[in-house]
Amino acid sequence: MFSRDRWNEILEALNANKLRTFLTAFGVFWGIFILVALLALTNGLRTGVTTGFANGATNSMFMWGQSTSMAYKGLNKGRPVQFKLEDVEALKQNIPALQYVSPRLQLGGFRGANNVTRNEKTGAFGIYGDYPEYIHQEYMDIIKGRWINYSDINAKMKTAVIGTDVVKSLYDIGEEPIGTYIKINGVNFKVVGVFQNPNTQGDSEEEANNIFIPFTSFANAFNTGNNVGWMAITAYDHTSITSLKPQVLSIMREQRGVHPDDQRAIGNFDKAEIFARFTGLFDILGFVGYFVGALVLLSGGIGISNIMLIVVKERTNEIGVRRALGASPWDIKSQILQESLVLTIVSGLAGIAAAAGLIWVMNYILDQSGPVENFANPSVNITVIIIALIILIIAGLLAGFIPASRATQMKPVDALRTD
Repeated sequence: MFSRDRWNEILEALNANKLRTFLTAFGVFWGIFILVALLALTNGLRTGVTTGFANGATNSMFMWGQSTSMAYKGLNKGRPVQFKLEDVEALKQNIPALQYVSPRLQLGGFRGANNVTRNEKTGAFGIYGDYPEYIHQEYMDIIKGRWINYSDINAKMKTAVIGTDVVKSLYDIGEEPIGTYIKINGVNFKVVGVFQNPNTQGDSEEEANNIFIPFTSFANAFNTGNNVGWMAITAYDHTSITSLKPQVLSIMREQRGVHPDDQRAIGNFDKAEIFARFTGLFDILGFVGYFVGALVLLSGGIGISNIMLIVVKERTNEIGVRRALGASPWDIKSQILQESLVLTIVSGLAGIAAAAGLIWVMNYILDQSGPVENFANPSVNITVIIIALIILIIAGLLAGFIPASRATQMKPVDALRTD
């Protein structure tokens, strides 16, 4: 391995036919390039999609009332299902594995009719009535002031936490919003906090246009009584919300007098199930990346093996002379294997370098153009590189094994006689 003469012989053998050497090495180069590039693209998709999920508790579901599709206990088909506050307590008491059950109320919507005023400025914003636990289900960065607390809930305080885009719409540049008042549908609320959504993709603009007020204050100010618009439900990490969903829906049907088989009466969105589907999809894409890259590498290894067989045939006389001068079969075999390894590893490392350059270019373009929805930070970790190097070494050894064995099977006398 450390013999200078051996390395000189290897370089001379590879330089003897440069075009053939290049075409042979290109198969390995392209295989490792495809492998690393596909895995980087898959990770970019995985990162982009999971970023949206990462801004909230993934082990969650949302549930809302719709209309019944079956008559039940004297109640007509088609009646609306309205959740109540007692339903929240029923879920908490009957399913201990639920970490948070947050009732929610909503007024207005993003880019709807103007519903908030401050002095002479007006704006259309989503108004939500929530409990303090909701910030653990949909994450927000409180950049000024505070979030809703139970003092606000119990005293029905008219406090509000507003998004950064609300500040831009209702306040002058540099004006401090904390402690000021905004008027929501004619009712004054004191601003106690400002938030920004950690999500920089998708609906971040919509989220930044939201205003959160205490659930009890919402009910008192806008006369919703003990009604609940919908619920955000999160299970403890050791239990999947998907496994609890049938029990949750069953309890809610019983609470609201809905037929046990009525599947339309209560709508739901299982965030954990969707997240699991995406995770499974990206695992499959990762496997496809490895599989395709391995196949291309295999074809490159076969090409190297074929070329090394030709090289062995061309150097039959040389091998015969070396055997006659006392070279052992292992000396001959090790040189052929070393030539195969050098060709494989050098071309493979060039493929890794080219793929790294492509990844850098993609990240540079993303940095310059801004975030792209569902795609971010394409990259591969060091484990992938180590695996690629191991694949290269194995491919190089396999590619050189048959030619090396063929070379050592020659008798010195027969080798010397070959023209």
